[in-house]
Amino acid sequence: MTVIYVDTLFLLNALVDYLLLLAAARLAGEPLRRWRFALGAALGGGYAVAIFLPGLSFLAHPLCRLASAALMLMVSYGGSRRLLRQGVLFVALTCAFGGGVVAIGLLGGTGLSLGNGVFYSALDLKVLLLSAAVCYWVLTVVFQRLAKHNRAGGELVDIKLSLEGRTLNLTALVDTGNTLTDPVTGRPAVVAEGERAGPLFPADCRPTPADLRDPAAALPRLGTGAWRSRFRLLPYRSVGVDRGLLLAVRVDGLEAGGQKKGPVLVALSPTPVSDGGGYQALVGAINERGV
Repeated sequence: MTVIYVDTLFLLNALVDYLLLLAAARLAGEPLRRWRFALGAALGGGYAVAIFLPGLSFLAHPLCRLASAALMLMVSYGGSRRLLRQGVLFVALTCAFGGGVVAIGLLGGTGLSLGNGVFYSALDLKVLLLSAAVCYWVLTVVFQRLAKHNRAGGELVDIKLSLEGRTLNLTALVDTGNTLTDPVTGRPAVVAEGERAGPLFPADCRPTPADLRDPAAALPRLGTGAWRSRFRLLPYRSVGVDRGLLLAVRVDGLEAGGQKKGPVLVALSPTPVSDGGGYQALVGAINERGV
């Protein structure tokens, strides 16, 4: 008779679900909202425990499993434009992980088992936690290398912004999903880290971190005198933000990938645009008409 401990069962499945959710997000190129992944993983761990509780065996039905997986994905990735892609990646990774567990079992391994659709182990809890930590480290290193953007593939370009005789050089990611546009010209807007854009402005007109976080309050102070036509508010939508505002400035020129684009609107992000710091701006696809 196999004895299953509830605490080990919950912890093991929650850790596995967290790593799979994290891996799927990395492969999809999505921001890593770890607290949401942790919540989704906790739901997965709770479901794994509930299956073995008296009177709840019906939860092992395929429809219940499907509903549980859908709930976990909505909690973890809800609101993302790539929800379907992340869901497919999560299912694929889960199948691959489950296949690996079965293969290890066939080879005689006894550490990790797959039964009733959930993972369980007879290992000591401390050993289990240490193993999970090592797996997380390996997974992070591997996927950071796999997901790293590069210049050779055209994903990263050097851009130069010019404003009132001042210039700023940044590394930008070519992001075709960036839909921000200048409401006046209709051209795509560039998104740059606000704190990196300081050298473009004179000291008395330089946006502070507080200005970037509350652009509506900052505009009356910044958009005065000769700079009145430079600064404006740019509405945007993103995951978790239905209606937001970014402080934007119209620069005199943009050079991207060796192409001069002329004046363009640059939205100043109050937060880093890169999870790993490999780039400081986002631009649309480079073409002859503009960014």
